[in-house]
Amino acid sequence: MAIEAPARRVTEPADVASGRYQLGREIGRGGKARVFLARDRLLRRDVAVKVFRARAADPEELRLQEAEAKLVASLNHIALTTLYDAGIDLTDAARPQIYLVMEHVRGGDLRERLRRGALCPLQVGYLGYDIGGGLQYLHDAGFVHRDIKPANVLLDDREETTRIRGKLADFGISSLIGVSEAGESVTGTAAYLSPEQAAGEESGPESDVYSFGLVLLEALTGRVAYPGDIATSALARLDHDPVIPATVPPELGAILRGMTRRDRAQRISLTEAVVRFQDFVVDDLIRRREAGAPDTESIRIEAVRRYDVLDTPPEEAFDEVTDLVRRTLHLPVAIVAVVDEERVWFKSRQGIDLPELPRSLTREVAAGHGEATWNLPDVLAEPSLREHPFVQGPPHVRSALAAPLLTHDGQSIGRLLACDLVVREFTDDEVATLEGFARIVMRELELRLASRRAVFAR
Repeated sequence: MAIEAPARRVTEPADVASGRYQLGREIGRGGKARVFLARDRLLRRDVAVKVFRARAADPEELRLQEAEAKLVASLNHIALTTLYDAGIDLTDAARPQIYLVMEHVRGGDLRERLRRGALCPLQVGYLGYDIGGGLQYLHDAGFVHRDIKPANVLLDDREETTRIRGKLADFGISSLIGVSEAGESVTGTAAYLSPEQAAGEESGPESDVYSFGLVLLEALTGRVAYPGDIATSALARLDHDPVIPATVPPELGAILRGMTRRDRAQRISLTEAVVRFQDFVVDDLIRRREAGAPDTESIRIEAVRRYDVLDTPPEEAFDEVTDLVRRTLHLPVAIVAVVDEERVWFKSRQGIDLPELPRSLTREVAAGHGEATWNLPDVLAEPSLREHPFVQGPPHVRSALAAPLLTHDGQSIGRLLACDLVVREFTDDEVATLEGFARIVMRELELRLASRRAVFAR
């Protein structure tokens, strides 16, 4: 990894780490470090930069900080945050300061999300499956996390009824399984400590299982299982298991009950929990289908037909939007695409010649990314897009943003696409800009619909 000295201390948002990372607002903090949203100037992507609060005053302190960097660098799992780079601030040569450059996960963390209310059971099942798999990977690598809490669960949030995805962050106090460290009894956040941690005993993988169970229970109920001060909270978990409300689906409640038993020997393993979370999600989806859930695709197609836009001639209003997208985001391709039953028809297109494409070419991407804005920094990373005509042939697209065209009743009738011919990480501001243009497209469609209705009403 490249290690360079920044021009100044990397502790304030205005500073630049290694001359490469422009630090912005603070997005997280803990006892040992602060985390900033930053811009990687070289690769043109948003990253998270973790800056340790204290400079290493002695070799042992520096060793611990370096150990965290090496730990995170050695891990590679879809449910764990990825380390991109690390560096040392040598402004004070006698007291070096390490910083870590990590993947920035949009969507905030679970703590922030729960301020808006609890998750539905299906979302908790997805989260249990995702994070449980990442945590099992961490254990298999020989480490215990020891500080699982909502703030360390990062979300790619896709709204209440769609696929939520989670990533586990902050391995700063992880330790090798079987290796005790001084002060372990107070390691971790009090509300989520396992009974053995609260009692000052050695923690192991079972401790992570317990803490993770408490986090999922809180996500489901919106309440901390053991509230109160540190002493009250610790004593409560030593006295009784957490209460699983009767309103929790029985299958999900059984998993959480098995994860949060006071006796670590009686807790279910992560392997078993992950399998059972997967079964719960599948069974829940089947139940919804068998219960006669609304045919959402038919409702969506009705919305497409309502706007009567398919196969209409080019219109200046929409062409102006795609032109503005190209010039504002400095991209060669911009498209207003309406998704019909079996085709994707282009109301306005800049930088391409084809008027439409088969819908089958994007069905798999839609299934994997839901109705949120698709952010595809490298389309070749999507197996279903590798043979796409826009990728294999002109204009040879390599990265893309696609904001949904959402009706007032929440139906997605298409996408506003912006594409580049090189691999490119799109910033949060660029995503927000495209979503703003998508809303302009929908306002134009709504105005046309209102005008037609007014004419027919006369």
